Amino acid sequence: MNYSLQPSELCFSKAIDSLKKGKIVAYPTETFYGLAVDSENDQAIESLYALKKRDKEKAISLLIPDINSLSQLVSSTPAPYEALIESFWPGPLTLIFPALETVSSKLTGEDNSIALRISSNPIAQRLCSCMGRAITATSANMSGAGAITSAQEIGQQWGDKIACILDGGVCPGGKGSTILRCMAQKECEIVRDGIITREAIEKVLSFYYTICNV
Repeated sequence: MNYSLQPSELCFSKAIDSLKKGKIVAYPTETFYGLAVDSENDQAIESLYALKKRDKEKAISLLIPDINSLSQLVSSTPAPYEALIESFWPGPLTLIFPALETVSSKLTGEDNSIALRISSNPIAQRLCSCMGRAITATSANMSGAGAITSAQEIGQQWGDKIACILDGGVCPGGKGSTILRCMAQKECEIVRDGIITREAIEKVLSFYYTICNV
């Protein structure tokens, strides 16, 4: 297992090599540390579920490198998302989209949806950009356990089960990303409360949309 504080080009190369080989990489985000695998490698995704002891019925969210990546994953973009993306991406707002049929069922919910965001953490951004496609963004803790804010905690909990750790120092912690889903009836649901508040979302969407909590 490799640690790398403020990772160099070589460190990112090692992380990308690990991802392409189906291994798991830990990295910092603007909230907590996350675990990345290649979103196009079903076996790696299964390994991630097994490591975290996560219920396979619970979909895993993804980080994407840029807006252009949406066309590779989503079948359509709900109208209010344009304003939300402009206001909150990169940042801790995860949006739920209808997924293309080509997206692995291991990443989509029962309704064939996919949860995406662009991270504002420079290390997370760079890892995703170097990979050139979406990576998983699940938190680096065992399912049901407290979220992890440092590379040292990851090493203590997972040991050599993680191929590579990109050490970006201590993450802010607190709340995770806000998860939002919008429907056709001009109603948006906050699936998970997070850093982006309901009030902030309401300001962007104005009175045209009703914001509610699931």
